[in-house]
Amino acid sequence: MLKVLKNKFPLIALAGVSALSLGFLAAFLEVAGVVKLPRQLMGNGPTVESSQENLDLSINQASKVAQLTPLPVEKRAEELNKIAEGPPSTERSQARYLLAVDLINQGKGGSAISVLAGLEEEYPTLAPYILLKRGQAQAAAGLQADARATWLTLTKTYGENAAVAEALYELGRQAGQYWDQMLQEFPTHPRSVEVAYKRLTADPARADALELMRIVVNHGLFHPEVEAVMDRMTAEFSRQLNPEDWQAIGFGYWEIQKYGKAGPAYAKAPSTPENAYRAARGLEIGKRWDDAIVAYRLLKKQFPNAPETATGLLKLVDLVKRNEAIVLLDQVLRRFPDRAGEALVKRAKLLDELNSSTSAMQARQSVLTQYSPSEAAARLRLRWAKEQARASNYKEAWNWAQQLVKENPDSELAPQAAFWLGKWALRLGKQREAGAAFKQVIAQYPESYYAWRSAVWLGWDVGDFTSVRNHRPQLALPTQRAHLPAGSKALQELYQLGQDQDAWRLWQTEFTNPQQPTVAEQFTDGLMRLGVGDNLDGIFMLSSLAWRDDPKEKADYETLKNQPAYWRSLYPFPFAEKIGDWSQQVNLNPLLVTALIRQESRFEPQIRSVVGAVGLMQVMPSTADWIQGQIDVKTYDLDNPNDNIRFGTWYLDYTHREYNNNSLFAIASYNAGPGNVADWIRRNNFADADEFVDVIPFPETKDYVQAVFGGYWNYLRLYNPQIAKQIQQYNSLYSSLQLSPPLQ
Repeated sequence: MLKVLKNKFPLIALAGVSALSLGFLAAFLEVAGVVKLPRQLMGNGPTVESSQENLDLSINQASKVAQLTPLPVEKRAEELNKIAEGPPSTERSQARYLLAVDLINQGKGGSAISVLAGLEEEYPTLAPYILLKRGQAQAAAGLQADARATWLTLTKTYGENAAVAEALYELGRQAGQYWDQMLQEFPTHPRSVEVAYKRLTADPARADALELMRIVVNHGLFHPEVEAVMDRMTAEFSRQLNPEDWQAIGFGYWEIQKYGKAGPAYAKAPSTPENAYRAARGLEIGKRWDDAIVAYRLLKKQFPNAPETATGLLKLVDLVKRNEAIVLLDQVLRRFPDRAGEALVKRAKLLDELNSSTSAMQARQSVLTQYSPSEAAARLRLRWAKEQARASNYKEAWNWAQQLVKENPDSELAPQAAFWLGKWALRLGKQREAGAAFKQVIAQYPESYYAWRSAVWLGWDVGDFTSVRNHRPQLALPTQRAHLPAGSKALQELYQLGQDQDAWRLWQTEFTNPQQPTVAEQFTDGLMRLGVGDNLDGIFMLSSLAWRDDPKEKADYETLKNQPAYWRSLYPFPFAEKIGDWSQQVNLNPLLVTALIRQESRFEPQIRSVVGAVGLMQVMPSTADWIQGQIDVKTYDLDNPNDNIRFGTWYLDYTHREYNNNSLFAIASYNAGPGNVADWIRRNNFADADEFVDVIPFPETKDYVQAVFGGYWNYLRLYNPQIAKQIQQYNSLYSSLQLSPPLQ
C-alpha cells in the first residue's frame, strides 16, 4: 500500500529555493512521445499585463543564451560558441560566461581561463562572479597562486558583493583568518552557515559557540541540522539569549513545523500579537492544554483588538467549557465583525450540544443574513445544498449553490458549488443552465479540480476518469524563465542563465526580511528554493501567497496569480526524463504520473511520510518488497529516483489493471489501498463518478483524488496550447455568462 505525504500545514506560516526550468522536459517529451515544440514558441509566449511593474513576470526581450541554458551541456556548446564568437553584445557576454562555467564543471578549468579573459569589463553585471569563476578555473588547472591572487583581487575590488564571500570561503581552505572575515562580514551567506556549523561540530565547547549558533539559526533554516542547533541553543544558553534570539528560534521551529517547540520560544520573544498567538497555538499543538489556555488569555489581555486575538479566541473556544466558550464567542461577535460568521457557526454548534436547537438555527440564519459574504456562510450554503441533493430535491440544492456562487465568489468552496450547479441543472433537465455553470467554473476558477470536471462535461478533449490513462496531449513549453520580481540585476542574470546555486546563495544575502516578506520577495524566494531542488518548501512558498490578508498584499498576489508564469512555477517538471521513461514502459499518461508525484512528495526524492512511505512516489517498503518479486529485480533503493519511479509506476499500473483502467479507482487505491476502494464501490452507487468522489469516506483520500486530478488538469491547461486557448476564450466571454434559476 502507498500512502500520501501529508502536505496540509496546521497553521499559516509565512516565511521569509528549480524554478520552472524551461527546457527540462526535452528528454521527457522525446521519451513519452507526447509533445511537439512549435518553432514559433521560441519567442516569448503570451503574457498578462501587470498593474505593477515589479510584479510583471514577463521577459521584455528574449535571450538566445537564456533559451539554451536548459539544454544539456553537450547539446548547447556548439550554439554557445557561435554566439561567443559573434560581435559584442549582452548575449555574447552571457554565452562566454556560460561556456566557462560549463568547462569548469566538466573539469576543464584550463580551457575556461581564456574564455573568461577580460570578460568582466564587457559584462559588469556579473563582474564579481567572473573573477570568482576565473579563480576556480585557475585552481582547477593547478595554478593555485594565480587563483589566490584572483580571489584576493575580488575581495579588494568588490568588498560587499556576495561573490566575495565565495572567494573568502575558497581562500579560507588554506588560511582560517579568511573564514573569520567571512563570518563577520557575510553572516547571511550560506557559506558562513556551512563554516559556522563545521566549527560547532569540530569543537562544541569553543568560546564563540553561541555566536556560531546565532548564524545558523538566523540564516540557516535550510541546513539539515538546524533543529539540533536550536535544541542545543535553548538547552545550553537559555539564560544568555535575548528576546530577539527567542524570536529567531521560535520562527525557526515554526518554519520547520515543530510547533510544539516554537510555542515556548515565542513566549519569550518580543511582545507582539503574532508572537503571542504563535506562543499559544504552539503550546496547543504541543498538547500543553493548560499552558495554551493561559497563553490565549494573555493574548486577549495584551492585544484586545488585534486580528490575531480573534483567531486566538476562536481557538480558545475549543479548549474551555461551554459556558465560557459562549462568552468568548460573544466577544468575537462584538469586537471582530469580520470573524463573526465563524463565531456564530461555533455558537450554533455549542447551542446544539446544549439542546437549544431553535437558538442554534437562529444563529445559523444570522450567518446568512448578517454575514452573507463570509466563508462561514459559504460552508453553510454548500452543506444545505448537498443535504437537499441527497434528498433528491435538486431545485432547492441548485438555489443554495447559486446563492453561494453569487454571495461568496471568492470562497474556496465556490468552484465546487458552481460545478454542482451544472450537475444539478442536468438532473433538472436544464441544459442551458448546466452549460453556463460549467463555463463559469472554467472561466472564473480555471486552476480548480472542478474546472477539469466541467471541461469533461462540456466535451473537451482532456481525458475523463475512464480515459485519462491513455490520453496523450501535446505540450508546448516556454523558452525562457520568468522575470524575478525582487532581487538585484546580478540575481536576475544568474537566474536567467540557470546558475541556480549561485543565484540562491546570492539571494540569501539580499533577502533581508524573511520573517515578514513582501509578496515579490516571497515569490522570488519560492523560485530560488525550487532552483536548488528544495521543491517542498519552494512550492509551499508560492502557494501560501494566497493566504495574504492585507488588501495591498492581496492585490499584489492577484497580479501574480493572473500570469501564467506564476502557475508554471507551481507546476514544474523535475525528474521529467525518468517519469516519461517509466510511464511509457507501463503505458501511463506521464502528466498524470507527474501530478501524482507532485502530490505525494512535492518531488522530494528522499522524503519520508509519518507511516514510513519513501521517496518521490511514497512507496511503502512492504509494497516494494512485493513489487520486487513481481518484476524480478535483484536490488533496489527507494531513495533512488529511478527505482522509486519504476516501482511507483508499476504499482499505479497494477491499480489501473485492478479496476479496468478506471483512473479514479486506481488513484484512490494508490492512496487508500485496493481493499478500501473495493468496499466503497460495494457500498456506494458509483454510476456517477463525481458523486462517488464526493462521498469518499476518508477525507484524506477524497482530498488526494481531487489534488492529483486537479494537478493533472493544471499541467494540461498550462502547457497544452489548445486547452489554454479554450480557457482564454471563456475568460473573454465570462462577463456575458449569467446563471438563471431553473424554471418553475
